[in-house]
Amino acid sequence: MLAQLFGCSLWFSVNGVSHGLAADWGVTVGDLGALTAAVQAGFILGTLTLAITGLADRFRASDILVCSALAGAALNLGFVWFADNLVTGWAYRAAIGVCLAGIYPLGMKLIVSWSRDLPGFSLGILVGMLTLGTALPHGLAALGADWPWQSVLVVVSAMACVSALMVWRIGNGPYGIPKSPKLRMGAVVQAFQVPAYRGAALGYFGHMWELYAFWMLVPWLVLAVLGPDASNALVSGWSFVIIGIGALGAIWAGWLGRRLGSARLAFVSLAASGSVCAIFPWAVDWGQAVALLLLMVWGFFVIADSAQFSAISAKACDPKTVGSALAMQNSIGFFLSIGSIVWVSQLAETMDVSVVWWLLPGPFLGLWAMRRYLQFRAIG
Repeated sequence: MLAQLFGCSLWFSVNGVSHGLAADWGVTVGDLGALTAAVQAGFILGTLTLAITGLADRFRASDILVCSALAGAALNLGFVWFADNLVTGWAYRAAIGVCLAGIYPLGMKLIVSWSRDLPGFSLGILVGMLTLGTALPHGLAALGADWPWQSVLVVVSAMACVSALMVWRIGNGPYGIPKSPKLRMGAVVQAFQVPAYRGAALGYFGHMWELYAFWMLVPWLVLAVLGPDASNALVSGWSFVIIGIGALGAIWAGWLGRRLGSARLAFVSLAASGSVCAIFPWAVDWGQAVALLLLMVWGFFVIADSAQFSAISAKACDPKTVGSALAMQNSIGFFLSIGSIVWVSQLAETMDVSVVWWLLPGPFLGLWAMRRYLQFRAIG
């Protein structure tokens, strides 16, 4: 779990130092959206490669994760030392996204290999670590408010190396699926013929339209609530809290899902995050305390459903293609997240916080798909 936390700190490492990049590179909200989208694009390329070729089920998950974490750490250092503008920065961030494709979905497969019959709970903890890893650069920026932004990214690379070392020492669990004797080109597409997988995947796609665009906007939303005079440390600290509290949401959903079922928890969480998204623009006028509290509630529920969608998919599809099926689901979801990230980041430069209403189609359509394809009494 700690390995996932440290490895996924690469994801939003640049977002955590956006103030420093704004000073050195003149980065705007739209530029930050482009750098965030670069990671998503690289992640899509990586997960598509793993899914379509079957590599995710051909090699040991731990081996892929170790190599990916080390490569991601090196590329993050390359961003520090060699990137000096948005073009080179975009290239490095896209390459880091490819590496993350070998960390996040393979981490899911790895945790399933250590947990025979509690995938929802185990994946909930794993996604909780992903969320803390996403929030961690903001926390580092808040603690090291006087650090150069380059120092924060060096610490993130060091944590990714620790992640690789931990996975190398732990290895694969006793319940893993034996690796396939040959590549299963295109076999993963058959998973979409299963209604439960299709319902979980479509719900996940709606969730992804909202999730990463929200995480990208968090510092901007916090600044809108606190006012332009708020210090960088204060904005980073609140951003860490709002994103990081999602770890509790993911673990809560995994624990409660054992009683109520993953489908019910995913539906409730997606409905809750969508509801907060709908009312937040009005809440800014209700006072800082109320607005910050709502952002924390949003941060809690916006990620709580993620692991439950993966748990449903992992149960529904052929065990021999579970790694590829999860990678394909991730790939399509992250492709959609690029659209929402770029769209709202550009609109944010000319709109107020009502820009978050452009995230609402995700939860709405995701909830519709779940009601259409998932039988809540039958799916755990």
